[in-house]
Amino acid sequence: MGNSTTTAANAASAVAVLDGAYKKATWHLIPFIFVCYLFNYLDRVNVGFAKLEMMDALNLSNTVYGLGAGIFFIGYVLSGVPSNLILHKLGARRWIAVMMIMWGALSAAMLLVTTPTSFYVLRFFTGVAEAGFFPGMVLYFTHWFPSQKRGQVMALFMSAIPISGLIGGPLSGWMLAHFSAGQGGMAGWQWLFLLQGLPTVLLGVAVYFYLNDGIAQAKWLSTQEKAAMQTALDDDEKQRQATSTVGQSIGDVLKNGSVWMLGVIYFSIQMGVYAINFWLPSIIKSLGYDTQTVGWLSAIPYLFAAVFMVWAGRSADKHRERRWHVSAPMMMGLFGLMMAANFSTNPLVVMVGLSMATMGALAALSMFWSLPAAFLGSAAAAAGLALINSLGQIAGFVSPFLVGWIKDATQSTDAALYVLSAVMLLGALLVLRVPAKLVNR
Repeated sequence: MGNSTTTAANAASAVAVLDGAYKKATWHLIPFIFVCYLFNYLDRVNVGFAKLEMMDALNLSNTVYGLGAGIFFIGYVLSGVPSNLILHKLGARRWIAVMMIMWGALSAAMLLVTTPTSFYVLRFFTGVAEAGFFPGMVLYFTHWFPSQKRGQVMALFMSAIPISGLIGGPLSGWMLAHFSAGQGGMAGWQWLFLLQGLPTVLLGVAVYFYLNDGIAQAKWLSTQEKAAMQTALDDDEKQRQATSTVGQSIGDVLKNGSVWMLGVIYFSIQMGVYAINFWLPSIIKSLGYDTQTVGWLSAIPYLFAAVFMVWAGRSADKHRERRWHVSAPMMMGLFGLMMAANFSTNPLVVMVGLSMATMGALAALSMFWSLPAAFLGSAAAAAGLALINSLGQIAGFVSPFLVGWIKDATQSTDAALYVLSAVMLLGALLVLRVPAKLVNR
């Protein structure tokens, strides 16, 4: 009787230590990384607001804008795997700091754009600089949290996307309006790039001093907490190795059909996400609103998306279910896009449709990463996660260019929204082909 009581007490104590360690890790890491990702996303998509002025100022067509917005992702895709392998070798702290300083400086330098060529070149190299950040963060979280904890962690981290829209929309609209008089000899769109790029440089310096490369370097954890977290990670790694369908070498990753299928699924999600990010301000402006009102209205879909993403992450972890938590939001997203296209002259219905599309696409985006991370072993994760992310980011080129080309050809975005809906439907169906036993834990 005494032994069993002691054993139960020890088990309860171990659980309490582990829970306390996870809370510490979450509060120490997530808020800071959240802010870094918020500026990462602002710097990536603020060209959508700059477009409202810079197209006329530089005499750019919708096709040129779409190509410039999308060419970022050519550099991103080409550099994704090498960048993540460098991070795996050097450690997150050093490489993420370097990346953030580089892309912040390049994003600020967008104020120097005067021709389509300079627009393309700066966007391309900004994509190169940013390529390793997101897959690097996904990999970084696998060094701290086991599979059953990462749904909520990823949702909290990726809620920076809708929050960047929630903050960035009104902020960008205000910047364009406030600096429209040309203070300092620069236009509003130039001030926008400068003021949203420089904070990223400062955050990059802060990363070097704040982040730890892993549990062993975390001075803010006790020895007991470190041991408990490492044991949980080791157990999770054994389970992933036992169920993994992917070999451990880069060659095995490249030859594995499941990895490529996940890349296609991620591509389909991102087709919807980037259409929303780059064209949401323009779609709302086409309803007849001024620039500052567009900024405030564009925040509404992101507000709903932020709440929905966190709820979806908690639900996925609570029920240990991953596939439907990706597929169902994708269905919701495609119905939202179709609603916006079908009722394109009704402001209320368009806003409801855009809100549904943003909620569904962004929730699917955050929930997606529980799929590959659940069955890629640690040796395959650096290359596998980067490859899947790179395949998905091809949508960052295809989506804005496709929408811009269709808009120039038809003077409307409606047909483009139908195409994007069809792509998201394909992805939602492919999600359900992922074996549940691999990911539902």
